[in-house]
Amino acid sequence: MDVESPEHNREFADVDINNGDGAASASDEEEEVPAPGSVTLDENNDLFVSAISPGDVTHQLQEVLNDDGDYFIKITISDPQKIGDGMGSYLAYKVTTKTNIPKFKRNEFSTLRRFSDFLGIHDLLVGKYMRLGRIIPPAPSKNIIGSTKVKISPQQTEPGTPINQEWIEIRRAALERFVHRTAQHPILRVDLDFMNFLESDQELPRAVNTSALSGAGVIRLFNKVGETVNKITYKMDENDPWFDDKITEVENLDANLQKLHNAMKSLVTSRRELSVLTGLVAKSAAMLSTCEEHTGLSRALSNLADVEEKIELLRSEQANSDFYILAEFIKDYLGLFGAIKCIFHERVKAFQNWQYAQMQLSKRRENRGRFELANRVDKLDQAQQEVEEWQGKVQRCQQQFDDISSEIKREMERFELTRVKDFKANIIKYIEDQMAHQQQIVSYWEAFAPFAREIV
Repeated sequence: MDVESPEHNREFADVDINNGDGAASASDEEEEVPAPGSVTLDENNDLFVSAISPGDVTHQLQEVLNDDGDYFIKITISDPQKIGDGMGSYLAYKVTTKTNIPKFKRNEFSTLRRFSDFLGIHDLLVGKYMRLGRIIPPAPSKNIIGSTKVKISPQQTEPGTPINQEWIEIRRAALERFVHRTAQHPILRVDLDFMNFLESDQELPRAVNTSALSGAGVIRLFNKVGETVNKITYKMDENDPWFDDKITEVENLDANLQKLHNAMKSLVTSRRELSVLTGLVAKSAAMLSTCEEHTGLSRALSNLADVEEKIELLRSEQANSDFYILAEFIKDYLGLFGAIKCIFHERVKAFQNWQYAQMQLSKRRENRGRFELANRVDKLDQAQQEVEEWQGKVQRCQQQFDDISSEIKREMERFELTRVKDFKANIIKYIEDQMAHQQQIVSYWEAFAPFAREIV
C-alpha cells in the first residue's frame, strides 16, 4: 500500500476569477476537487474557476500534431518485477516508448514505473484537463487482494519467474492499454507530466491520494458521495439539444455494453470450465485405453485422449481470447463512458457556477438600488464596484461554460471516430482468433478419424 508525501500533490490550482492570478495556498495543495454542484469560494466569498484555459494547451496540438498520421507513439509495458520484501514491496514495470514526435528528446527509451506512478499521472491529467471537457482514459482500478498476495509471496529465485502470473498479466495488460489510450489523445500525449512519466529515468515523486485506505482516500470517497447526490438531485435546464441527445446515447450504449461485458465474463467462465471438463475426458480415455484388450480400440482411445488433451489447451486459449481481446476491451470502454459522464457533469458544474454568479450579480444590483432610493451616497461607490466585479465574473463563468461545451463536442467527435476504429479492429482480431482455433480443432479431428475407422 502506497503512502504518498504531499510534495507532488497538485499541478492544478484554482484561480480567483477577479484577477485570474494563481491563489493556491499551502492548504489548497492538499484539498480534493470540490463536490459537484458546490460553488468554490475564497475567503472573501469570491467565485473561483479553473486556472487552465483551452488556450493554454491547444497550442501544443497546433505546434506538434494535427493528428494526421505523420507522427506515431508506441508504448509497451513489460517485465514486471517485484522490488523489496514483505508488505513494503511493490511491482515495477518496464515502460518502453518508441516515437517520432519532436517534443520527446529521444526516439526510443524505457524506464521503470510502479503501479502508483500510473495512478499518479492519471490524477494529474484529470486535475489539468477534465474541467476543460477533455476525456481522460481511466487508470486500472486498485486490487488490494491481488497486490497483497504479491507482497507476501516469496522473492523471485530467477529473473523472469512469474509470481501470481495470471493476476500480474491482467494488470500489466490493463496498464498498457491505459497508457496507449492516453497516448492516442493528441493533447495528452504531449503533456509535460505525461512525457516526463515516459522519459525520465528518475523515480517520480510519490503520487498523492492513490492509496485506497489513506485519509485522502476517505475524503475522496465523501466527495464522490456528494457528487452522486448532486447528479441525482440537480437537473440542468438544457438549451442545447445536442447534449440531450448525446447524453441519452451515452447512457444507452453504456447500459448495453455493461450487459455485453457480463455475458462475456460468463462466456469466459464457461469456456474455462469446458477446458477443465475436456481435460477430464482426455484422462478418462487414456485410462480406458490402458485396460482395453482390443488393439484397434485401445489405439483409437489412446489417440482420442491425445486429441482431447490438445483441445483442452485450445479451449483454454479460447477463454483467454474471450477475456483479453473482448471482455477487457469492453471493460475499458465502460471506463471511458464513465469518463465521458464525468466531463458532462463538469459542464453542469460550470453552468451552476454561472447561475450562482448571476444570482450574486442580481443581489448586488438590488443592494445598489436600495442605496440609491435611500440616497446613501457613501455606499453607492462600493455598491457600484461590486456590481461591476460580478458582471465580470458572470462573463467569465459564461465563457467557461461556452468553452467546455465546445470542447466536449470536439472530444466526442474524436472519441466516436476512435471508438468505431477500435471496435472494428478488436472484432476482426477476435473473429480471426476464434476461426484459427476452430480450424485447429477440425484438423485434430480429421487426423483422428482414420484411427476410428481402423477399428475392426
